[in-house]
Amino acid sequence: MVKSAPAPIANRDKPSKVEGIKEKSNFLREPVATQILEDTTHFTEEAVQLLKFHGSYQQDNRDNRVKGQEKDYQFMLRTRNPGGFIPPQLYLALDKLSDEHGNHTLRVTTRQGFQLHGILKKNLKAAIATIVKNMGSTLGACGDLNRNVMAPPAPFKNRPDYQYAWEYANNIADLLTPQTGAYYEIWLDGEKIISGEESPEIKAARERNGTGTVIHNSEEPIYGTHYMPRKFKVSLTVPGDNSIDLYSQDLTLVVMTNKQGELQGFNVFAGGGFGRTHNKEETFARVADEICYVNKDDVYDLVKAIVATQRDYGDRTDRRHARLKYLIHEWGVDKFRTQVEDYFGKSVAPFQPLPEFKYYDFLGWNEQGDGKLFLGISVENGRVKDQGSFQLKTALRKVVEEFNLPMRLTPHHNIIFYDIQPENKSAIQEILQRCGIVDDPNSIEPLVRYAMACPAMPTCGLAITESERAIPGILARIRTLLDKIGLQDEHFVIRMTGCPNGCARPYMAELGFVGSAPESYQVWLGGSPDQTRLAQAYTEKLHHNDIESFLEPIFVYFKNFRKYEESFGDFCDRLGFDALREFAATYQPETTAASKSRHRVSIRDEVYAQLKQAANQQNKPMTELVNEALESYFQNLS
Repeated sequence: MVKSAPAPIANRDKPSKVEGIKEKSNFLREPVATQILEDTTHFTEEAVQLLKFHGSYQQDNRDNRVKGQEKDYQFMLRTRNPGGFIPPQLYLALDKLSDEHGNHTLRVTTRQGFQLHGILKKNLKAAIATIVKNMGSTLGACGDLNRNVMAPPAPFKNRPDYQYAWEYANNIADLLTPQTGAYYEIWLDGEKIISGEESPEIKAARERNGTGTVIHNSEEPIYGTHYMPRKFKVSLTVPGDNSIDLYSQDLTLVVMTNKQGELQGFNVFAGGGFGRTHNKEETFARVADEICYVNKDDVYDLVKAIVATQRDYGDRTDRRHARLKYLIHEWGVDKFRTQVEDYFGKSVAPFQPLPEFKYYDFLGWNEQGDGKLFLGISVENGRVKDQGSFQLKTALRKVVEEFNLPMRLTPHHNIIFYDIQPENKSAIQEILQRCGIVDDPNSIEPLVRYAMACPAMPTCGLAITESERAIPGILARIRTLLDKIGLQDEHFVIRMTGCPNGCARPYMAELGFVGSAPESYQVWLGGSPDQTRLAQAYTEKLHHNDIESFLEPIFVYFKNFRKYEESFGDFCDRLGFDALREFAATYQPETTAASKSRHRVSIRDEVYAQLKQAANQQNKPMTELVNEALESYFQNLS
């Protein structure tokens, strides 16, 4: 017996306004199709909500607001690139579009896509059509459906697990792609580009039913009339590789192979997500839970079962409470797993053991395993631009034009060129050097290398304060502070967002800044260097002018009482916030050279060597051992 999906959302209690917009849209067509033909600078609110599904946000440049005048309306376009794959033809098209219709920059997103900013409404159709005709897409890059599917960007050709991650990222992206014809009707006058065709295997998997995952007689067999309650984020990775921030995703599949490298199945995580609202305790950041293991032959059915569970039971009345993380939090993993099994049609297997996950950024020159090379280029805050002697945009274009190289965008908004012939390395280095671009990651300031910030002001409508434009100065100030207190070689993961929605994933950082008021941030501490532990809010509102005085006592405490090679995030998590606050409350900064020299003592070389050895053996800082020894000495004297 074929099982039917639950009743349409329209029959339930008090759906949100956006649910009604989706229901009346004729599967994402109206009023976008009508309004794109009108000679206006912007869309109505209903069309704006639907435009997101097509990959665009309506924005206005707040720097250009003038009282009494119309807003400076413009549009952001976001690409859909599973696993961050950008063919050379597409990159050159995006580069040209950014100059002809955009603000002369590209931005690499933290979900491995590109964003174009500054596009006018009259140029929007031409821009989307150009992207599609050059092997790209914006469909589903935004909106209440599956977003860009992430995967580790490293092009290891001798690692079958990485190859499987790329393959299944593409397949799951195709499986969950909207089936409405609206996208091609509106932006390409009904022409469906050949590159948009999918494999028969994926088409069969989408239509396969018997457990309620499919909505029959619908243009959208998986999504139905109302699509998802909110955005749904999927990622693929391999054991040990957390380059994708796997704990932040709605659904993560971990490739599991046998000793011969043959694909066996996938471990499944679900329920991660970071969007929240200040002063709304019912909204919160959450890390994903371990759910189950699934055999490779059943993976598409399991993905559909998880999507259907969120589709049919996610909150459609309160959009702030509509993500999968809230459903799993309220139900618990066991109830969620039971419902997934109901849609799946059978029991799931237990989650399999995994090694510890580590963060990798894959920067610099690397062997890709087939005799060719790949090059990871750091892109500060993801912004591809030309500025002064720093000509990143020019350099990337020249490399692509001359060597026809594909790219992988990274989840840390960097860029990887791959399939590089070894004999071309020096020529590529010469282009980069001429344009002021560094290809050695060890020469990048570490605080900058591992930092991320969202675009925020002036275009993001949700931004409360600055992020991308503020973080360079703030990182420089933090480095100066670290140097001042004797932590010259220290670095840690810093992330910043202009609002609490967490697009740069600050809630997993060792030090996170989250916009809470103009020029002020909520501060989060205690995430891990590998982004495997959720940070916690330490203070609600810190003005940017007070960053040094706020952080100095915390950094001094860290310097004096860390364990051997302990990271800043691990230290904050181990000591706890009560200890940090107690130390900060009584901290007196040293203000003169005399006061600094007062605490300086000399010891013989052989004693220093013994002290260092003991500190390493006991996993303690040398300062702590000295303090313990002296305290014991003076106690014995008394």
